[in-house]
Amino acid sequence: MPAQLPRNSPPSASGPPAPGQRADARHNRARLLQAAREAYALNGTDVSSSAIARRAGVGAATLYRHFPTRGSLIAAAFSEQLSQCVAALDEALQDDDPWHGLRNVLTKVCTMQAQDRGFSAAFLSQFPDAPDVHRERARAEASLAQLVQRAKDTGQLRKDFDPSDVTLLLLANNGVVRESPAASMAASRRLLAYFLQSCLPTDDTPLPQPAPLRLDDLYRPPHRTG
Repeated sequence: MPAQLPRNSPPSASGPPAPGQRADARHNRARLLQAAREAYALNGTDVSSSAIARRAGVGAATLYRHFPTRGSLIAAAFSEQLSQCVAALDEALQDDDPWHGLRNVLTKVCTMQAQDRGFSAAFLSQFPDAPDVHRERARAEASLAQLVQRAKDTGQLRKDFDPSDVTLLLLANNGVVRESPAASMAASRRLLAYFLQSCLPTDDTPLPQPAPLRLDDLYRPPHRTG
């Protein structure tokens, strides 16, 4: 079970507004989050904090008062989507048909990726100042591993499938996202269909060894040498 935060820990910047916060402060925070979601959806998470402050119609000082770091703003902007991913996994685990549950959760996550260019970065980035994000991600990985094992145990999933193969799928799916939403969705659906077909236990040809990947490896910057 993921470790719990100490009871007296201050709320993380990615969490909800603090109790007792003034109405104008809550309004500014909501405007900043809305502006961030819109900007990230269009351009990914490389948008500068100052651009988001301008989009929200507030000053940079107001932004940093609510979100001291860029990571805390990204984590807060996408916390709802992360929760939706975890909820989808929870729902899949309740499905009496593990293969149906696995297909459903992969469809939902791939759709979220295709619809929002900022989703992958937000869901998969490292946020040192957002422990709630790390807890949810760890919970998601544990649920995914359990779902995969259930599908294997019922003979619906090839025996050499590894949970890290989902990471490969998300890497590939992130690569098909294009400027056109329609093109993104069409490419994502076709890629997922190919992937799911390859997962069926109908081919005894062994796969290469699984790649040593985790969900939090997906958006980690590549190691540079020299």
